[in-house]
Amino acid sequence: MQPHTLSHEERLRSLGAIRRMFEKGESGFTFPFRYVWYAESDQIASTRVLFSVPKKFHKRANKRNLLRRRTKEAYRLQKQLLVSDSPAHIDMALIYSSKEVLSQKSIAHAVRKILEQISEKL
Repeated sequence: MQPHTLSHEERLRSLGAIRRMFEKGESGFTFPFRYVWYAESDQIASTRVLFSVPKKFHKRANKRNLLRRRTKEAYRLQKQLLVSDSPAHIDMALIYSSKEVLSQKSIAHAVRKILEQISEKL
């Protein structure tokens, strides 16, 4: 069993990979997240993720940090839904797109739905 961690290698940081994901990837919306993902089958199976809370919706940094932490925690606890099933390399962005500050439980439920939708499409 893989530990519930979110290592540095699992973060999507490369500008080229981010640009490719937004240009060629698929997207969707599950309240309160807009998500974009891109899968390549010719690379080693791994998953990298990007978390974003736009300043447009939450002006105060403490709210953005709170929502980003809640999203990371929800992903960290449920990433085995996507990691265990995927034979491909996946880049994914979770963009919080609501003006409300939602609870950890509702954020976790939304992240779970997103991961299940992506794993079905693979």
